[in-house]
Amino acid sequence: MTDTEHTEDTAQATATAYDVVVLGAGPVGENVADRTRAAGLSTAVVESELVGGECSYWACMPSKALLRPAIARADARRVPGLRHQVDGPLDAPAVLAHRDYMAAHWNDDGQVAWLESVGASVYRGHGRLAGPRRVVVDAPDGGRHVLTARHAVVISTGSRAQLPDLPGLAQVRPWSSREATSAKEVPGRLLVVGGGVVAVEMATAWRALGSEVTVLVRGKGLLPRMEPFAGELVAEALTEAGADVRTGTSVTAVTRENGTVVALTDTGDRMEADEILFATGRAPRTDDLGLDTVGLEPGSWLPVDESLRVTGSEWLYAVGDANHRALLTHQGKYQARIAGAAIAARAAGVPLLESDPWGAHAATADHAAVPQVVFTDPEAAAVGLSLAEAEQAGHRVRAVDVEFNSVAGAGLYAEGYRGRARMVVDLDHEILRGVTFVGPAVGELIHSATIAVAGEVPISRLWHAVPSFPTVSEVWLRLLEAYRG
Repeated sequence: MTDTEHTEDTAQATATAYDVVVLGAGPVGENVADRTRAAGLSTAVVESELVGGECSYWACMPSKALLRPAIARADARRVPGLRHQVDGPLDAPAVLAHRDYMAAHWNDDGQVAWLESVGASVYRGHGRLAGPRRVVVDAPDGGRHVLTARHAVVISTGSRAQLPDLPGLAQVRPWSSREATSAKEVPGRLLVVGGGVVAVEMATAWRALGSEVTVLVRGKGLLPRMEPFAGELVAEALTEAGADVRTGTSVTAVTRENGTVVALTDTGDRMEADEILFATGRAPRTDDLGLDTVGLEPGSWLPVDESLRVTGSEWLYAVGDANHRALLTHQGKYQARIAGAAIAARAAGVPLLESDPWGAHAATADHAAVPQVVFTDPEAAAVGLSLAEAEQAGHRVRAVDVEFNSVAGAGLYAEGYRGRARMVVDLDHEILRGVTFVGPAVGELIHSATIAVAGEVPISRLWHAVPSFPTVSEVWLRLLEAYRG
């Protein structure tokens, strides 16, 4: 069938009309559907893989299930009276079995049931735009559904791992983030290419499970989007755990010989491993969505306004990774709530508040208060702008640093607790532009910082937020004291 015949065929097919059609049923698409249904709008959700998406089956949930035993053991080894009780190796089969459980054994029945419970219609198959407000779904059984949207089509198809352009890479069968989080056995030797979040988390997990891990980083250090000390402390810990971390190193060629991966580097090294993980970036899953039928470029990131509506469109929205604003599940879900509210308001003819920063219809946090936790040992957590980002944005700022060993609660939490906290203070407005914590268990501290940054809480008021003694949260007092001098 030619493209012209396909277009004519779908144009003649009987269409089912909804108020909203959502392409992609990951956590972001699910949240859009929840919000539009709560507003009384009929909603269809289309999914080509598993309802629940990347986060549920190949990212957040399975990766954290792999990491939790590693971090718990590391914490226990820093507690007097307990450290010698956890000297042995992790029970890898038990860890992998729990990972499978947390990934629902890659079965999405529960997620489908939840979507249906909020009144959304679920369509399985590959959905593509076929002109304005029109979606064609090719179902797994060969059938075809044509859906039309009265108010909005929402693209929430996420992103996929971006592999480098190396000759013969496909024949090597490299790991991406999906294989790294779903592998059924512990590789004896693992090469990790990359220095970002996926690279350091998977290096931490598989090293703890017994793999010999080598991390190859093209740049100067790990976690380049965070404060420099975050990557430095994580690199030190990986090295102490037995991983080999090499910076300034790029892979130039890779082959698989008799089951063994052989990688050549620009430093002249020849490295062998059982598996190789490329954690070298993400690409939007927008290449086969029919974007060309509405004047957009297939395979592109989709720019949006503050209400998450695609630039230049009155009806098309993009939420989550597809818009490239903040490639994090929780941030995509935040966008979904904003977009759902905006769609409902426009459908009801209610004026939007998108021009109002921090209003109901503006995803302001995407620019000013994005929180993230890297679940390594030590954990690295940050929200808002780094010092360099704040300076580049033109703010007059000062960085205030405190070592966690100045906090009594840190010493109680773990003997020899190592970590650092930084707050980036806007000197003209006396508010925080960003906060970074690195240390054991700091992921549970970051929401307090998120509230301070998103709420633009004045430094003068933060003095009245008294941290309980003796908790690690007392680092806030130490930061304020350091700022006051």
